[in-house]
This record gives sequence, C-alpha cells and structure tokens, in this order.
Amino acid sequence: MRKIITPLLIFFSTHSFAQTYTTRVLVAGGTTGGTAAAIQCARQGVQTIIVEPTPMLGGMLTAAAVSCTDGNDLLHSGMWQQFREALYKHYGKRDLASGWVSETCFEPHVADSIFKAWAAAEKNLKVLYGWYFDHALKQGDKVTGAVFINTKGQTITVNAAIVIDATELGDVFADAGAGYDLGMEDPQYSGEKEAPGKYDIIQDITYAAVLRDFGAGADKTIPKPAGYNEALYYCSTSNAPCTAKPYPMNTQEVLNYGRLTGLDALHPKYMLNWPKNGNDYYINVVEMKPIDRAAACNKAIQHTLGFIYFLQTKLGFKNIGLADDEVNNGLAFIPYNREGRRVKGMVRFSLTHINRPYDYTLYRTGIAVGDYPVDHHHNAYTGKIPPIPFPKIPAFNIPLGSLIPKDVDGLIVCEKGISVSNLANGCTRLQPVVMLTGQAAGIVAAQCTNNSIQPKSLDVRSVQRELLKNKCYLMPFCDVQPEDSAWAPIQRIAVTGIIKGVGKAEGWENKMFFYPDSLAEGIAIKNCYNYFSAKDFSIKAGRYVDLGDVENLITDVATLSDKNFNPKKNKAEQGYKLQISAMDFEKLGLTNFDRNRHLTNKELAVIIDHFLRPFDVVGVDIEGNNAIYSPL
Repeated sequence: MRKIITPLLIFFSTHSFAQTYTTRVLVAGGTTGGTAAAIQCARQGVQTIIVEPTPMLGGMLTAAAVSCTDGNDLLHSGMWQQFREALYKHYGKRDLASGWVSETCFEPHVADSIFKAWAAAEKNLKVLYGWYFDHALKQGDKVTGAVFINTKGQTITVNAAIVIDATELGDVFADAGAGYDLGMEDPQYSGEKEAPGKYDIIQDITYAAVLRDFGAGADKTIPKPAGYNEALYYCSTSNAPCTAKPYPMNTQEVLNYGRLTGLDALHPKYMLNWPKNGNDYYINVVEMKPIDRAAACNKAIQHTLGFIYFLQTKLGFKNIGLADDEVNNGLAFIPYNREGRRVKGMVRFSLTHINRPYDYTLYRTGIAVGDYPVDHHHNAYTGKIPPIPFPKIPAFNIPLGSLIPKDVDGLIVCEKGISVSNLANGCTRLQPVVMLTGQAAGIVAAQCTNNSIQPKSLDVRSVQRELLKNKCYLMPFCDVQPEDSAWAPIQRIAVTGIIKGVGKAEGWENKMFFYPDSLAEGIAIKNCYNYFSAKDFSIKAGRYVDLGDVENLITDVATLSDKNFNPKKNKAEQGYKLQISAMDFEKLGLTNFDRNRHLTNKELAVIIDHFLRPFDVVGVDIEGNNAIYSPL
C-alpha cells in the first residue's frame, strides 16, 4: 500500500517558519469557497493571503477528490461558469458528463492546475501551503488575524483587516467566539416542520479516491487493509454478495457513477465516492484541533482502502487501482466533509425560506445560487437515525447575512459553515454553491477593506452590483442566461420582487423560472407602486400590462430625468405624461414595438429597470427590508 504523504510547504520556503505576515485580507483555507474568495478578492485589487494545509487549491473539488460536481448545470453563474469554461478548454469539449452522477466530471489535478494558474495571475495574492489553522487573533470582539501551525510544530502569524473563515468545519469562527450550531435541530428552533429533533449527529464523511483502469491483465491489488471486513461492502453492487436487498447496478455501472473526463480513453479514471455500502464512513472530529484530525480519520481511510480491496479481490476488478498521478497517490488528502459547524449569522437561512421565498424578504439580499435538493448522508451511522422527510424544493439563492457572524467583527464565513439550518445545509453545501458563496465573500471582504467598514455595515446593493459585474446570479433563473442583454436588468428587478419568479422542484436539478417571454401580469405594476411606497396612486392595469400601464407607472413615480424624483408626488404635479417610443425600445435592446399589444416579463423588467432604477434608488438592509428611498 502506498504511503500517505503529508502536505508540503510549497511557497515561501526561503522564509523563516516563525514569520509574521500582514495583509488586508486573510483567507483561512484553500477550500472550494476559500479559493474562490481569495482569487476574487485579489481581482478586486486587495492584498490577500490564503493559507491551506494541503498542497492543493480547491478543497472538495481537488484535495478531497470529489471531482464530479452536484447541481447548477443550468446556472451559468460567475466563477463557477468560468471554472467550467476552463475545463471545456482543457478537454477540448463541452460535454463533461462522463459519469452518470454529474454533468461536470474532471480529474482533480486539472482543477488544481486551473486554480493555481488563476492564483498565480494575481499579483495581490500569496498562497501558503502546509499550514493548519491553530487559533484566531482578536482585539475585543474583532478578529484581527490567525496563527497557523505545521506538522513540525512550527507556526506563522498572519495579521489582517478582514479574515475569511474558509475552513472545512468552521474552525476560525468557533475559536473566535462566534456562536454556532452543530448537528440536527428541533423544529421549534429551526422553524422547519421537517426538522428531526436535536441530535448530536452529523452527516457521514467520505475519504474519496481516484482509481484508474490499468488495462486487461494488470494486477493493481493493494495489500489487505487493517481491520478489513468484506461484509461491510456486501450489496454495494449487483455482483457483490448480499444478505439484504441487492443494489440493482453491476460493478462497472457503479464505477461509471464517477467516471472522470480524461484525455486517455483507454485507461479511464473513476471517482470512488459511493454511498451504498461503499466508502461513506461515520466519524465526528469537528471539535478536534485541525492538525489532529488526520490521525483520527485513519479508520475512514482504511475503510476506503477496504472497499478498493473488495472491488479488486471479491468482484474481480484487480485491473482497477489507485491512480498514482492524482491527489495523494490516488487517495484524497482530506475527507469529503458534508457538514461541520454552522455559524450564527446576521440572518439564518432555512428550508422555509427556500420553499416560500416571496413570503419573506431574504431573497432580496441574494449573493449566490443553487438548485440541488436537500441531500443528507446517514447510512454509515451505527446508531438510530431519526426519520427525516426531505421535502422537495425549488432552486434558491443564498442571503448575504448568512456569511456574516452575529457575535464578532472582522470576520466573514464561506464554505459549509455559513448560517443555515441543519436541513438547508443539505443543499447549500454542494461545490458550485460553495464556490459562488466564496466568490461573494471575496467581494464582501474587498468592499470592507476598501471602505474601512465592518461586514455588518455593508451596503447590500453595492455587493450585488459588483456580483452582477462578474456575471454572478442573484436569483436562480435557469431560463435567462448572462449572454442575454436583458439578464442584468432582470436580475436587478428580480431582487426587488416587482416581478417574481416561479420555483419548481424537479428531482436532482430544481429550477426557478422567470418566463421572460410570457405576458407580464398586472400584479407587477401594483408591486412596483408598493415598492416605492406610492400606494395612494390608482392602479389601472388589468390582467396583463401594456405600454400605457407602464407609462402611467413611470409618470406617477418619476420625472423624465429620473434622478431627483419624489415618489410621493403625483403626475399632475410633475406636469408631464411619459410616452415610450420605438426609439426607446431600440435603445433598450428590445424589438417588436407595438402600442397595441401586451408586454412580456422581459420587456417590462428592462423598461422599469431603465426608467425607475428601483434596484439602485431603494436599498435593502441585511434582512431584506426596504430602506428609505435614496436617489443617486
């Protein structure tokens, strides 16, 4: 069996290990979210240091070897889409659905090379490998940096104006004294009728591996792992011995679950991350020191090696062996942690908000999007698991306040430790969502340092405005892509709630639709009046909206200059009647000008966004409540 290597210090090897660094932003953890946060922050022109214990960037996608992603296939948002475009370029094709579990499967080393190339291109970014988080530095209630330790017991100190906790399990905010939740929750606490009750149980971890088919006749059988028990893997495939209900797919089909896109078609690689009597494993090391967890997780590693040995010896796949050119000689450097601590943030995101977004206001503060269902892994837990009736959900967005701890300053959270309920974690923890959450965290950190403010004082719309510049979705509409000239106006109008989307639960890829080509309904006119607190005006729109309806709306709410209007004035006092012309339509990128027809959702969104600018002139607070009108 190959020896598992420890992470190496790759950068800054000529510096003293007792060195102190000073930077504007410190990102603790080169995880999926941390990598995105650090790169985005550096792209904003802010000096950033990222500190990571393994020799890889990307966390789940690379060091944990979970390189078949879950969800967001139709949401071409921000850095997630940029990452996919880089994969398409590397492999020379846009179809990466080599494994049946995902539309995006790739080799971990390729993802690592993409992230490292992005990092190297940023003059404001330093990367320090081989260092584990040890403890936070504070002045009063403000986090001012952190101390890191390596396997030799040496330490470094990093001082920073803003710290981003991008650790896998929420180590920084826990050590800094922020409140947090861990494990299952009572319905009374979470506000979710589906919550199972308070139990100190987290999801199973998986020590994933990358296997390679070395060809017929090859024998890559590993030594029998310590404590090997073949019965643990019974019923894992239809070819396996089984004393219960057999799994319906054969061994090759199970391997194809995580078949990775590669350039060598004769020797394919496979992600081994199999939940059904495979390599899921239950252990809870969350409250341990980060540097001590690797030793504690050795049994999980042996369990994965046992599954590989079972595939090779019992099921006859001795030609399938550990890919020695991937991660840690085929084994992951870190486990796939599905769940850790969840910070108590300025807001808390739950299934209630996901299922009924428009009954609340948090959707107005959206900074990242996802479409994956609620998915928890508990098959490996040896005790009794309470029943959890996972509900169907639509696509969703993540509120800004879930990244900001309530109890401490100087700190932003990304990765899986954001402020969500235990059940909501089952859909917010997936790789594309975490990457986008991390990208937003990088923008938040940059705006905090550039304006010398704390995260709690951020202007929500300012963060969202920068996200839109980076083609990041605020609302998860799968039917309007960034290439559409109306995409940004639609996103801006959507987070005002003037025109609402329609969410649908559709299996493993949930959706929310804007229906851009459907006729705009009169309720949108009423919503717009209410948004500007102009409830005293008469609302004449019928079921559908025509140009006359929207002209009356704009005349009521604004002046032609649309810069210093008073939304309380009526149109008689304004002294004009707005008329939208064919030239206006053309300037706005709209076609088919006709005063005698009804407008579509897309047309109404573009017109309201241009003439009234509700996104810009009426802000929202961290809970999504409308702020007082403030013209630009």
